[in-house]
Amino acid sequence: MFDPSPAEVRRFFCAAWRKRRNDLPLTPLEALAADWIGRHPEYHGDFDDAERAVAASYPPEAGRTNPFLHLSLHLSIAEQIGIDQPKGIRLAWQTLAARTGSEHEAAHALIECLAETIWQAQRSGAPIDEQAYGRAIARAAGLASGDDGPRQ
Repeated sequence: MFDPSPAEVRRFFCAAWRKRRNDLPLTPLEALAADWIGRHPEYHGDFDDAERAVAASYPPEAGRTNPFLHLSLHLSIAEQIGIDQPKGIRLAWQTLAARTGSEHEAAHALIECLAETIWQAQRSGAPIDEQAYGRAIARAAGLASGDDGPRQ
């Protein structure tokens, strides 16, 4: 299982953005990361210097979102949509994208569900509740169907 350190994650995003800006070849994962960075111009400066990025701190009281966490959540959601796991997330994303007119806004709605699910697991010290996550996705998309996640 791939388990990069926070510094490795930050260096990965910085390298992907550097390669994109310099028209260098990208791996598929780097291309996906660079695409999402490109959709977040408010974070572009955070990816310019890898060592500064590794040293940066984003405490909640600073009132600023951690761009590396945010982009990591985007990649997680993109992977989940790609493999439709949890089952129905692809339909939920498509439904949200159609409703909002924006795939990006649809992804953000799902990021909220994922972030809340992770936070609840951390808070309780329990594993991620996949069924609760599925229900949150279904609710966000207006596809609520009881305890089984989104309807198909």
